[in-house]
Amino acid sequence: MAKSKKNNNTEEPIKKQLWKAADKLRKNIDAAEYKHIVLGLIFLKYISDAFEERYALIQQDVSQGADPEDRDEYLSDLYGAPVFFVPPSARWSFLRTHAKQPTIGKTVDDAMDVIERENSSLRDVLPKVFARGNLDPTNLGGLIDLIGNVALGDAKARSADVLGHVFEYFLGEFALAEGRKGGQFYTPKSVVELLVEMLEPYKGRVFDPCCGSGGMFVQSENFVADHQGKVNDISIYGQESNPTTWKLAKMNLAIRGIEANIGLGDTFHEDKHPDLKADFVLANPPFNVSDWGGEL
Repeated sequence: MAKSKKNNNTEEPIKKQLWKAADKLRKNIDAAEYKHIVLGLIFLKYISDAFEERYALIQQDVSQGADPEDRDEYLSDLYGAPVFFVPPSARWSFLRTHAKQPTIGKTVDDAMDVIERENSSLRDVLPKVFARGNLDPTNLGGLIDLIGNVALGDAKARSADVLGHVFEYFLGEFALAEGRKGGQFYTPKSVVELLVEMLEPYKGRVFDPCCGSGGMFVQSENFVADHQGKVNDISIYGQESNPTTWKLAKMNLAIRGIEANIGLGDTFHEDKHPDLKADFVLANPPFNVSDWGGEL
């Protein structure tokens, strides 16, 4: 128990310090736009870390014919769960060596582009907003250095967990910074935890028809793990009408290693799961949207 308490006490300041440092680099960029820059970089760091860990394992089997630059090696489950393939020009080590160059924005946009091309599940998901004129290259380089230090000193296996918590914390902070509009992509964690604790989704199909950035799913998996259940006993289904928020959900769940079937479209008028028989429906309806199309 004491060890767990110590981790909780040290983790919170790390997230807060990172937020303050990242927010200081924001300068003249609105929070609504800035969140895609910061969260995009955190996601890039996560998939690069996972790739590098798998790369090292494959490297050990080169004499047996394994090739660490073969994309198929990362899709197989020979070394564990499949991970995203990250080409050389998109790896975090490459970005850090170019972080101080004035063209770093284009370098990151190109990295996002090539990752999408190599991983079909990420097509049209990643942000390409880094070469825009209002983002100072020096500040972007500072962000890359900042995020590059996340989880340093931790075991590699813990690195993804730390990045996942940072991603979730930043989602909440950006929602606060955006005020009313933040409610479109983020439900306060206390509300999500209450809904999950009430429904107790131990096993079965969990559905959120207006899932935002996926917080309900993250908490559902946390609930199962906290109660010594098996995470594989629940299946995740969702839908989100806002394309930008849908992208955030895809990244949020990928960074937590959560497999989910999330459709893009208005649940009321374009149901993407018409045949789904869900065991649990977890939803925080868009109460802050008056023109949701009820007349249709």
